[in-house]
Amino acid sequence: MKKPELLAPAGDLEKLKVAIAYGADAVYLAGKNFGLRAKATNFDEAELLEGLYYAHSHGAKVYVTLNILAHNEDLKTLPDFVRWLGAVGVDGVIVSDPGVVSIVKEEAPDMEIHLSTQASVTNYRAAQFWQGQGVSRIVLARELSLKEIKEIKEKVDIEIETFVHGAMCMAYSGRCLISNFLTGRDANRGDCAQPCRWKYYLVEEKRPNEFHPIEEDHRGSYILSSKDLRTIEFLHELVEVGIDSLKIEGRMKSVNYVATVVNAYRQVLDEILAKGKDYQFDPKWLGELAKSSHRHFTSGFYKEKVGPDGQTYESSHYIRDIDFVALVLEVFEDGRTAIIEQRNNFNLEQSFDILMPGGVIKEGKILKMWDMDGNEIEKAPHPQQRIKAVFDTDIKELAIIRREK
Repeated sequence: MKKPELLAPAGDLEKLKVAIAYGADAVYLAGKNFGLRAKATNFDEAELLEGLYYAHSHGAKVYVTLNILAHNEDLKTLPDFVRWLGAVGVDGVIVSDPGVVSIVKEEAPDMEIHLSTQASVTNYRAAQFWQGQGVSRIVLARELSLKEIKEIKEKVDIEIETFVHGAMCMAYSGRCLISNFLTGRDANRGDCAQPCRWKYYLVEEKRPNEFHPIEEDHRGSYILSSKDLRTIEFLHELVEVGIDSLKIEGRMKSVNYVATVVNAYRQVLDEILAKGKDYQFDPKWLGELAKSSHRHFTSGFYKEKVGPDGQTYESSHYIRDIDFVALVLEVFEDGRTAIIEQRNNFNLEQSFDILMPGGVIKEGKILKMWDMDGNEIEKAPHPQQRIKAVFDTDIKELAIIRREK
């Protein structure tokens, strides 16, 4: 059984390090331009160099997104950026526009080109076409079943990447014009306002001030809001089909999301590869994934075509049953004293759920803590406050400190 790559989102340098610490084989990220997540922090050139060095020193790859639907003005500075990416040793770029493909081939001829899901490849002839254009990997359209993916994989000798977890776009392969139409913010150039998550009502043309719920629900209707994708319970089927890269969505999600989701898929994937035909899914991982913020889940198009059950009608809000309390930045030689950064208010009386790189999850408490001026404290009320803390158990750098709400 071939080992697929586990590909994780890196919205900034901190998330890149966390993704790799929790088991990602590769990360995808964007520079300050040309990617489809303009609202993520993203990477300037110095940060990208640091992230690239960190990833390569830990045996991971870095792919840079250049997957906007480019306009003429975008082409003025793109060649220089592509040339720089090739010179610094980026492992590949993710592209959707044929013009951008041609620029990459000219400016960085040794660069791997991965075709974005935005290109909507849904059949093996399209895969063959893009292979002929120099593409080495195709991120398939999200609207394909496992059966269709298997056929493409059998007929085209090219790497296949698919999404396995995270937010789903209601538009075909993510190509949406609603944001541009309603707000002037172009989703296809990285600036989506997410109008699919807004409340919608029905208005009769001659009664413009009378708003009628489409569903009989006082909260309105979320008819465009998709559920989140989750495949962990049938991940073994994706591995058996021969998918080369398993992609987690979420460059704008929290560090807790990245650590929790990457760790769960890493542990399950390793167990699938180790046990082969004797593998049995452990439902505990559903509970672990629920510890990251999420909407209700769907299996996407892998099993059957998505119908009304693929949408969420109750709310566009995330489900958050767990508070992300702190991130461990540094651990001292004793293994229990650490510098941590607060992400939610907490105090000495509370017990925590601690997730550590390597997949260990355990309970723990902080016995003593001090602010960075050396003053002993009992509470941590300040956003992103850095604290020296002594735990009642061993701790690791980049551990995630959580608690139930």
